[in-house]
Amino acid sequence: MAQENGYTPTGTENGGEGVDLPIRIVSTVIPGFGRGSKDLGIPTANLNREKSTCAVSFETLPCGIYWGFARIGKAPEGGEEEDGENSTSLGTVFKTAVSIGYNPTYGNDEKTVEPHLIAPPDHPRRHLSSCGETLFQDFYGETIRLSVVGYLRPELPFEGLDKLTEAIKKDITDAERLGSALNQLTEEERKWVESDEDT
Repeated sequence: MAQENGYTPTGTENGGEGVDLPIRIVSTVIPGFGRGSKDLGIPTANLNREKSTCAVSFETLPCGIYWGFARIGKAPEGGEEEDGENSTSLGTVFKTAVSIGYNPTYGNDEKTVEPHLIAPPDHPRRHLSSCGETLFQDFYGETIRLSVVGYLRPELPFEGLDKLTEAIKKDITDAERLGSALNQLTEEERKWVESDEDT
């Protein structure tokens, strides 16, 4: 069913820019503009464009909003991570909603890749952000493995941060639903993110 702003989450199309999905990327996490956390309450793990390994160049990555899977770093050696709000979640594969492009609401000059990691509903950090979404610690300098599996919608300019936040929360819901599908594609991409295989 089409949404009020005219797009329908399809889950599999490539966004119309001629690059086949899924797209696998290995990079490192760098500081972004801080808008995800400060303005929206939806923090992202921003990829380093200078240190990214991918089958296509950073500049040819198709713009749009996508869903997929991501893993940052590796689990600490020597035992389980801390529970509760102190859990780091390093080494865990999470579903993710991914923005690729120029953030038209803000008018960025450079293309960015910004995944928001989505903790499961019962995870202690799932509802800690200011708008009730996942809030982890900073992951700066950590390796991130990202599989961009499916297309959700185009980048769109929004009139005001409330409408932008509402749209992103809908993206998160769609990414959760699509990432929960039991099929060969989601299984293969989840396994790749969990592994240390090349892109």
